Amino acid sequence: MSTFIAAFVILMLFFLMMSVGYLIKKKAVEGSCGGLGVLGIEKACDCDDPCDKRKRRMAEEERKAKLEQNRII
Repeated sequence: MSTFIAAFVILMLFFLMMSVGYLIKKKAVEGSCGGLGVLGIEKACDCDDPCDKRKRRMAEEERKAKLEQNRII
């Protein structure tokens, strides 16, 4: 039982250190090769027509970009 408790405590300490590192750096966790962003792939799927959720997100990003562009101050 003590081995299980020791392993659990070590695992929790590891997760705690990872979360503190994330909070400090404000950088997303990524794989060793950098993920799809390194390859220039904007989306995970390879479809010609994005799904409705993706279309809404793209419209929201475009709206925010226009607001930022037309900002006076």
